[in-house]
Amino acid sequence: MIDDMPAGRLLSMLLLLQARGRLSARQLAEELGVSVRTAYRDLARLQESGVPLYAEAGQHGGYQLVEGYQTRLTGMTGGEARALLLAGLPAPAADLGLAEEVAAARLKLLATLPAGLREQASRTAEVFHLDAPAWYREPEAQPLLTLLMDAILSSRVIEVRYVRWRAPQEIQRRLRPYGLVLKSGSWYLVAAAGSGRVATYRVAQVREVEVTGEPFERPAGFDLAAHWSAYLAEFEARRFTGEATIRISPAGRGRLPDLADPAVVRAVDGSAGPAGADGWVEATIPIENVRHACQELLRFGDDIEVLAPASLREAMAGTVRALAARYASAGGPEVVGE
Repeated sequence: MIDDMPAGRLLSMLLLLQARGRLSARQLAEELGVSVRTAYRDLARLQESGVPLYAEAGQHGGYQLVEGYQTRLTGMTGGEARALLLAGLPAPAADLGLAEEVAAARLKLLATLPAGLREQASRTAEVFHLDAPAWYREPEAQPLLTLLMDAILSSRVIEVRYVRWRAPQEIQRRLRPYGLVLKSGSWYLVAAAGSGRVATYRVAQVREVEVTGEPFERPAGFDLAAHWSAYLAEFEARRFTGEATIRISPAGRGRLPDLADPAVVRAVDGSAGPAGADGWVEATIPIENVRHACQELLRFGDDIEVLAPASLREAMAGTVRALAARYASAGGPEVVGE
């Protein structure tokens, strides 16, 4: 009897040969992460099991299957094949502990496609790469993601220790996990607490997870994608608690997409009045609170002026005065020239 590991490797070898045609023992060994000697032994085992495999000698020789020896998927279009390959994106799969499974599934799909579709699908994989995290951010560690996924798939209640932003920061929750969402490089857990309210938890803030033996029933009508869309809309409405009136220069407006929240960009575009002689425009933007708005708007330097509310204008002026005093101080570090 062939044990699981060699059997899986033999299947991978067979699919590699189906997908790529002629391959040398060394090429197969490199693809499968084994020695050349092991690759030769596996090739012999394939032949012994009845696989129509033959070898060709010479510089460009190698092993290949008898023409026509492959199972093909029928009725699949090129677009469908490309879509299936794009569904197996490597980084999210690795986060979920499924990197090897996705690679194997991709290989199996390629092996079953006719030559023309196989080339189209392979080409798509070569020219598309997803890098989910935003610029200037390190990817978040996700050591508990696989455990959470197992609990979701097995419909088991979990006990979590979670760190949030408001007090008390560290909390314990007993949750019924419904799904995982990947947003801008960060994973979020969507789960229901004991009260039945469905909430969202950032996975990177989960410190401990215990999967209990208690099963639960996922609500029949629960739609994860629809819930997430509603959550984002509600979050956006809660996030902005006020408005500010600003003047912004042409240079500042050009930097808006890089420095400001998309909601602020849309607000400027939608509310900007006619430009003055100096090119500056007046607009109304949403703000979360005075402190946050002050920090965000200072990024524009002298390309922006706050007109209202008075509390935000005062906060901006106070911060600028403090900075000017600090940098004008004679007690700064001495610069010694050559």
